[in-house]
Amino acid sequence: MGRVELLGYAVPAFALLMLVEWIGYRRDPDRSGNGGSARDTASNVATFTLGRLTKPLLQYLVPFSAVLGAAALTPWHLSPRSWWVWVLGLVVTDFCYYWAHRADHRVRLMWTAHSVHHSSEHFNLSTALRLSWLHPVANILRGLAWVPAALLGFPAWMIFLLQSIGLLYQFPIHTQRVRTLPRPIEFLFNTPAHHRVHHGANLPYIDKNYGGVFIIWDRMFGSFAAESEPIRYGLTKNIGTHNPLKVNYYELAALIRDVRGASTWRGRLGYVFGPPGWTEHQAPMVSAPTMASESASVLSSDAAVSPVESVQLTS
Repeated sequence: MGRVELLGYAVPAFALLMLVEWIGYRRDPDRSGNGGSARDTASNVATFTLGRLTKPLLQYLVPFSAVLGAAALTPWHLSPRSWWVWVLGLVVTDFCYYWAHRADHRVRLMWTAHSVHHSSEHFNLSTALRLSWLHPVANILRGLAWVPAALLGFPAWMIFLLQSIGLLYQFPIHTQRVRTLPRPIEFLFNTPAHHRVHHGANLPYIDKNYGGVFIIWDRMFGSFAAESEPIRYGLTKNIGTHNPLKVNYYELAALIRDVRGASTWRGRLGYVFGPPGWTEHQAPMVSAPTMASESASVLSSDAAVSPVESVQLTS
């Protein structure tokens, strides 16, 4: 069962949950102002629909899979008939997802695709549908994160299925209607509270909570943050459009402009493979809020900037 088929079965459930959330939001006198808007929701749904319609084209743009190649080459083969293989597979593929997701935020070429999901200034269940489409190079790079799972002997089809299950798990955590869950769940699993933090563009939440199903990876690798102040959703520099075509390619166009305007090969490579916000016009020490306004947009004032940690800019 492929990812598209799983999503196809899930669409009616998505629609029902979105309706329930909307009714709850409208009936709440204390609702937040960033819970959603009709234009934003329409943009999210349109972006998702275009992604489903164009997905078959990817088999022509990306006619191979690194996971399939690794699964064919590995000398180990785990049997899907054993229950523990499924449990271990869920843990391993989610661990791979953590590093893929972290790279989405720290490598600008990958951020060109992932920024689509973060560019909404609202946070609700429809935000989960705001997924990029037809970004073949970023997709190839991202897929490499699951090669270790294939080399360990997990069947390729199982890896793809578990990826889909992880994606489905993340749909209901895109909400402000659920505050916190019992402590053991909050400690181990990704929850609405943790994922709200991940979508925050204000400083305490920048580049935090990458986990898919499990939040334990963030606790282990120093990228965890708890919700501690009101969250501002979106990017550090928002794109200001609901056009699904512009939403999908805004950051890629900005990257191309930055590369074309770079004066050195170091600059060109830095704009492609460096973190979002990197610039060849370096300052000695730049904090995240300053970097949002003095980043790659030195060359392109329209560039969408990722949430980035306070760092010293180095080549």
